Amino acid sequence: MRVAVTGTPGTGKTTATERAETGLETVHLNDLIREEGLHEGEDPDRGSLYADIDALAERLPKSCLVESHLAHRFDAEKVIVLRCHPETLAERLRERGESEAKVRENAESEALDVILSEAVERHGADRVYEIETTEKSPDEVAAEIEAVVAGERAPSAGTVDYTGWL
Repeated sequence: MRVAVTGTPGTGKTTATERAETGLETVHLNDLIREEGLHEGEDPDRGSLYADIDALAERLPKSCLVESHLAHRFDAEKVIVLRCHPETLAERLRERGESEAKVRENAESEALDVILSEAVERHGADRVYEIETTEKSPDEVAAEIEAVVAGERAPSAGTVDYTGWL
């Protein structure tokens, strides 16, 4: 089974998946992109790499927990979208040293449900699970990921709403 863990940068994907005990191999797409050169150049404005989606799709194991803000773009039986209040998300990104333009872009994307919408469009609401991470510890988020993988949680797309932040 392939499970995608996705969300806006800063929602806690990497930390939570490192702590989750699912029995699945965890693949951090950003590491794979850098280490294997699976990109098509760099975005000079954002300082990030353009992922080669086709090359990544060929490299992903059929059974894994795949983590990235791009993870929902790949075939998966379940898609977990981590969500975080835009104000908290902005604070986390500033602590990482991100530019104000990147902080603003990601906070607005989170408020507008960009990744959730893309996940539902590609996979259907019956395979998408939202986890609100704002007030949860990484271990609590990991436990919720484990519950999704184990089939102990129902799909929940559309349960988080930050549009009032806009």
